[in-house]
Amino acid sequence: MCFSAAASFGGGIVISSIGVAAVKEANKPAQLAFASIPLLFGLQQIAEGFLWLTLPLETFSSVRTASMYAFLILARVIWPAMIPLSVLLMEEDHRRRRILLVFLALGLTVSLYYAYCLAFLNVTPHIVGHHIQYHSDFPEALATPVFIVYFIASITPLFVSGNKRTRLLGALMSVSGVLSVIFFLHALTSVWCFFAAIISIVVYWILRGHQSSCAGL
Repeated sequence: MCFSAAASFGGGIVISSIGVAAVKEANKPAQLAFASIPLLFGLQQIAEGFLWLTLPLETFSSVRTASMYAFLILARVIWPAMIPLSVLLMEEDHRRRRILLVFLALGLTVSLYYAYCLAFLNVTPHIVGHHIQYHSDFPEALATPVFIVYFIASITPLFVSGNKRTRLLGALMSVSGVLSVIFFLHALTSVWCFFAAIISIVVYWILRGHQSSCAGL
């Protein structure tokens, strides 16, 4: 989360709890990846909470480094591939599945790029105001193109899905991403993940709706 350690821990615990409930709502193995989205977002916020606590304390540098990489691996490596994959696994329409495979390929490309950067280039977190900024040595020329592909790979699959409730999740994620770019570009990774974590609660609602529709058959 982007405001304080207390907010990160509090939000992370609540979102993780809802994530556990969402996983319990999954009635098919194909739904588990999608159901785990809020749980992972909650754990991501908890990781950033530890980062808030340890940034001013040099004696806890190892915890700070582990927390930072836990947050960034989820934010930049896991999500661009996880979201299209989770939607693909649930989709039953063959035409939509073929389209989703394209976005999964894009997401995997972004994931591999960020995995390489995190493995071989430097990242330094800083508290600036009420946000955490992640300064890195990643190629500046690729920053905007990679983010655009990241955004497309992460959001578009939610609209491709045949589930109308999933499209609402896509709309909310899109709006939060645009607002983060407009108002919080200096701390985009932290702030958009904060918004996305809260919005991911909708996953529980989507799965509950799927359960209800199946029960009515």
